[in-house]
Amino acid sequence: MRGANEISNTDNVLDSRDIIERIEYLESEREALTDEVDKAQEALDDLDGDDFEEVSAFEEAEQTAKDELATAQANVKDWDESDEGQELAKLKAFAEEAEGYAEDWRHGATMIHEDYFEDYARDLAAEGDYDMKNEQWPYTCIDWAKAAEELKQDYTSVDFDGETYWVR
Repeated sequence: MRGANEISNTDNVLDSRDIIERIEYLESEREALTDEVDKAQEALDDLDGDDFEEVSAFEEAEQTAKDELATAQANVKDWDESDEGQELAKLKAFAEEAEGYAEDWRHGATMIHEDYFEDYARDLAAEGDYDMKNEQWPYTCIDWAKAAEELKQDYTSVDFDGETYWVR
């Protein structure tokens, strides 16, 4: 199922499409619970004392409807406080921040973890016309930390639950 995989702030590279899918997946889970709240509230609102021959039958139906509403509300609250609920909040905050810096957010923006950025720079250079696979001069002499720092000038840092990612 698309979006069912958890996204971690320790991943080396994140793709905005995966984040979007995960947010949509988690929001649909929560929406299913809020739909139950709406149904329970509607059932309570639709109760009419005129539909019951005895007051006690109405009161019993009303109490049952109130209990069902309270249970549905508690389920939403529990979900919001669960790992998935917290993940949704963190992903939404991250997406909101990163989306402002990534033109291709909806179509696939790459976010690189701070700790992986030097390796990312090396991989990016290897994708060019360079033959780095042989690890010969001059590639064995390159200051990759400096190269990564210079590459960061084209990127913006964003925070994902205490971890720094770079996006452009």
